[in-house]
Amino acid sequence: MKAWEVNFDGLPGLTHHYAGLSFGNEASTKHRFRVSNPQLAAKQGLLKMKALADLGYKQAVLPPQERPNVPLLRQLGFTGSDEQVIEKAAAQSPQLLSAVSSASSMWVANAATVCPSADALDGKVHLTVANLNNKFHRASEAPTTEAVLRAIFTNEQAFAVHGALPQVAMFGDEGAANHNRLGGDYLQPGLQMFVYGREEGGPQQPQRYPARQTLEASQAVARLNQVNPQQVIFAQQNPEVIDQGVFHNDVIAVSNREVLFCHQQAFLNQPQLLAQLRERVPGFTPVEVPTSRVSVNDAVSTYLFNSQLLSKPDGSMMLVLPQESREHQGVWSYLNDVLAQDNPINELKVFDLRESMANGGGPACLRLRVVLNEAELQAVNPSVLMNDALFDTLNTWVDRYYRDRLTQADLADPQLLREGREALDRLTQILDLGSVYPFQQ
Repeated sequence: MKAWEVNFDGLPGLTHHYAGLSFGNEASTKHRFRVSNPQLAAKQGLLKMKALADLGYKQAVLPPQERPNVPLLRQLGFTGSDEQVIEKAAAQSPQLLSAVSSASSMWVANAATVCPSADALDGKVHLTVANLNNKFHRASEAPTTEAVLRAIFTNEQAFAVHGALPQVAMFGDEGAANHNRLGGDYLQPGLQMFVYGREEGGPQQPQRYPARQTLEASQAVARLNQVNPQQVIFAQQNPEVIDQGVFHNDVIAVSNREVLFCHQQAFLNQPQLLAQLRERVPGFTPVEVPTSRVSVNDAVSTYLFNSQLLSKPDGSMMLVLPQESREHQGVWSYLNDVLAQDNPINELKVFDLRESMANGGGPACLRLRVVLNEAELQAVNPSVLMNDALFDTLNTWVDRYYRDRLTQADLADPQLLREGREALDRLTQILDLGSVYPFQQ
């Protein structure tokens, strides 16, 4: 039997706009109020999915959420028809309308945390939905995320989908963006490394930006996912780099099989952590980027580490990077030195993801990694798996429904709500998801 790491990429939504909603994410803040292009964002994402599928990687798609989130506006006291609710919110609190219109569900690395069957006590693939409670514009995503995952991973003999943790600060959970799995072949048990930013009442805390992932949440997710306790390690993110804009671990580190590609300042007590990993992961190969070559600031601005590290058939690895990494002379010079060093990374592949990058999400943010064996892959809803036909269908769908220009002011247009619902209704048919959105209930 074989096993693969399947990348489920998030599709940018029709309301993709730059509102600077994510305090602690410097790219998001920097591009606030700029004009976005939702159509281009979706097409850039689809091109990455298709290119990797053409290279032989298992690739799937996750749909966007319904936005604007009218039920949430009603919960906040706005009344009338759906169109009137949006009109009132736009007049009284445009920033609130912007928040409930966020397309941030495109970054599905935050959708859930995944445990492969090889690591689980019950031999199932587990997915625990993230509560994302550190940010208002993301905290409402969990119910639809859970519905979507249940529509894709339907076979309860193979899969277990768990709802989000309680919506309180102690259990702040940001999903797979703070989770790494290290080991050999995907079919074999691996070591799961949960990375947290703070512990409730703990001494080491960032001072400038919030630590979004808590130790308590990571421990709870490990329990829900039935991760074998012998295959878990908890590591704290360096609070100093959180204060420099490293809001998730996947902004400063990425892993695949035996390789951990990370910055020298990524973790608290990093030398001790790497020593532990050497003891517990056969063939562990750290590629530690020195501060003298790439500063934390340059890592954040280029999203060097928000990359995908993908295994090739010969055992070597390819690093999938955003265009911004190639355009930075120092970062690109270092990356070419990595290719010449004694490690599995021997290829760089660059994608233009500028629409996503300007809102603070690179290649790794856009995908949820799910390790599946042959039987499990057969049990996945086949309509979400990327191929030539789905690529063409989704591009046609994007061309029909997506706008090529959007500002915060445009969110008040009631036609945008109607366009979005019509588009998502059609998308659920394309992906065979059933009724997963509130307006379909």
